[in-house]
Amino acid sequence: MTETIRVFVNTTALDLPAGAHVGQAVRALDPELAASVERGAAFVTDGRGLEVDPAGSLVSGSILRVVVRARRGADADA
Repeated sequence: MTETIRVFVNTTALDLPAGAHVGQAVRALDPELAASVERGAAFVTDGRGLEVDPAGSLVSGSILRVVVRARRGADADA
């Protein structure tokens, strides 16, 4: 039997394979939202509000929030 972990993305509980990363969790919730993260139009934070790397590993109980940037385009980080 494959071990799973439960994580929370935007308040939705997801059961993922152990060893899953942040990007996989977002994709499991919403593939379009995951594409926004990949394009830089959105970013992911942890339960404390600190931005996390989409390639970062998850542990059971991880709390993530996807934030869509208000500005789009070349000046999104300005």
